[in-house]
Amino acid sequence: MNFLPPPASLRALCAAALLSPLAALAADLSVNVADGPATEATLYVALYDSAAAFAGSKSLAAQTLPLRAGTARLQFSGLPPGRYALRVFADENGNGKLDTNPVGLPIERYGFSNDAKGNRGAPDFEAAALNLESANVQTVVHLR
Repeated sequence: MNFLPPPASLRALCAAALLSPLAALAADLSVNVADGPATEATLYVALYDSAAAFAGSKSLAAQTLPLRAGTARLQFSGLPPGRYALRVFADENGNGKLDTNPVGLPIERYGFSNDAKGNRGAPDFEAAALNLESANVQTVVHLR
């Protein structure tokens, strides 16, 4: 008995059927940033998907956008379910980095998801981690 392979259109339909449950699992993370400077600044936002990435500053995704009147709104779309953490800072002088004083403390506004705070440094991933399991999760990061 000789079997012929299915036509390309049938193969594509089968592949789409197998992958559609994965697409349904994708979620969006909406982020509102508050308490920024009253003057215009550039907001840098980085998204991390693991403790190792967060500790090493290797972000999964990043966005840069204008911060107006101390607030901004952004979204990361199509993320698989999991745990994510955010690092955010407002570049108030336009040099593209978070400036610090001589002892290493930030002099520009910054924040983390869950409004997490560290002890003599950035918080760990667990303190800042958000659970992204539903279709759309919203969070607020307050800059300090």
